[in-house]
Amino acid sequence: MDTAAVTHSPSSSDVDVTLRGETSAVLRSLQLIQYNDPNSKLQAAKEIRRLTKTSQRCRRLLSVAVIPLVSMLRVDSPESHHESALLALLNLAVKDEKNKMSIVEAGALDPIIRFLQSDNLNLQGSATAALLTLSASVNNKPIIGASGAIPLLGRMLRHGTTQAKVDAVTALSNLSTHANNLTVISETSPIPSIVSLLKASKKSSKTAEKCCSVIAFLVGFDEGRTALAAEEGGILAVVEVLENGTLQAREHAVGALLTTCESDRCKYREPILREGVIPGLLELTVQGTPKSQTKAKTLLRLLRESPYPRSELQPDTLENIVCNIICQMDGDDQSSKAKKMVAEMVQVSMEQSLRNLQHRALVCTPTDL
Repeated sequence: MDTAAVTHSPSSSDVDVTLRGETSAVLRSLQLIQYNDPNSKLQAAKEIRRLTKTSQRCRRLLSVAVIPLVSMLRVDSPESHHESALLALLNLAVKDEKNKMSIVEAGALDPIIRFLQSDNLNLQGSATAALLTLSASVNNKPIIGASGAIPLLGRMLRHGTTQAKVDAVTALSNLSTHANNLTVISETSPIPSIVSLLKASKKSSKTAEKCCSVIAFLVGFDEGRTALAAEEGGILAVVEVLENGTLQAREHAVGALLTTCESDRCKYREPILREGVIPGLLELTVQGTPKSQTKAKTLLRLLRESPYPRSELQPDTLENIVCNIICQMDGDDQSSKAKKMVAEMVQVSMEQSLRNLQHRALVCTPTDL
């Protein structure tokens, strides 16, 4: 007779043994990294990286290793030693705000920037990943922005490995939320590289979300809008994210298109319409985040022939706005898609209204005594 495997949850004694072993390994690593012997420091860095890969407890216990690990980055030693120290610091920084700040305060940015300029692709990649993690800290954003790292991240976007490009655009997305960094990012002219990465990425991916996040900020500059419109497939790539991205990515995408159209409606209205944006916008008005819904409705108003209601006889309803746009595109494949979307949108709206009525009726009906 077959017997099913029985699994046991760890007992308190098992946990105690694990914690004692972990603590012992932490103490051994801290002892090794204090030695003057480079090989002992290398062994410690590798052990710290291993211990902090998944354990938040170890990240806290090993926070005192930040300064000696940063010192390893600054001394003249083999690149393999630098990379091991950098990867240990990277793991220490993950999900730990204090360690992120401590690493920057200890002077890690100078060597990290130097590694970004190295010919060693592994070292470049590790340095880019480190900036990605460190830039997630609100306190680090202005310091990293002022350090000269942003132009080098722009260069990684153009010439790095695929993973380095993904890490670079994520780091730029983190840094772009600090207003003083935006001009510096814009001056690196990153739109062509970001569009290229966006076109190569799955539109529902985190990478696409980060690309659209940066684009949404950059189109606030005339140079960014011009570059997006000039890049072959640039607006189309943003429209595709608007249709198929994550909720947050779609919010970034519609925001980027709205900012672009608002800046110069005459210049950008036709290029945006030409890429088949209407069905995606209609869907967002029903299924997007509250911000996406508002932005989608505003953009639809800008995209129609006359952006304002012409008379009280033609109220500024969403259906009238869409019909106005459809009339301009008669015969276009987009027209039938848009009409179908309008019908679906109205159906969803009616169903939602019916549910609301039913809910109110239930609330208002007195219960039996």
